[in-house]
Amino acid sequence: MIGLWIVLGLVAFIVVWLIAIYNSLVKLNVRVDEAWSDITVQLKRRADLIPNLVNSVKGYAKHESKVFEEVTNARAAVMSASEKGPVETAKAENMFQSAMKSLFAVAEAYPDLKASDNFKHLQEELVDTEDKIQAARRFYNGSARDLNIKVKSFPNNLIAGMLGFKEKEFFEVDEAEQAAISKPTDVQF
Repeated sequence: MIGLWIVLGLVAFIVVWLIAIYNSLVKLNVRVDEAWSDITVQLKRRADLIPNLVNSVKGYAKHESKVFEEVTNARAAVMSASEKGPVETAKAENMFQSAMKSLFAVAEAYPDLKASDNFKHLQEELVDTEDKIQAARRFYNGSARDLNIKVKSFPNNLIAGMLGFKEKEFFEVDEAEQAAISKPTDVQF
């Protein structure tokens, strides 16, 4: 009789332990999904600012159509890549950052544009949005790190593999490109 209670206690312990591991994996997975959603919201916010910024610069630099096309194409690439995951989005982000550097280089050549209140306001909004994207990216990467640790750690890795939990990719962009757009140094606010 005591042996039966010991076996039942051991089975109950294992069931509770499996449920706890499963629930913690689900919680971390949902946190990663939430963090990715935050990134896509901020990318959409930035994408909504870009046409206004381009139009503002266009008013002063009509002959710079190649730069405007690059920015528009890069904006579209980021929005479509965000549905494909962090690696594709990071590639599109690098292209976008490069296009934005070109746009701001054009703006530097036009002192009247730099002095424009509309351009200043749009640039402030863009910098604020870039800061929010960086914060969302840090939150996503932290959440992905926590999930990846849980998925790789023994004995969780045994249960995670059986239940289909996988590691998440990190969202990494070229920091030099990011810094150039996030903190424009030549424009006075």
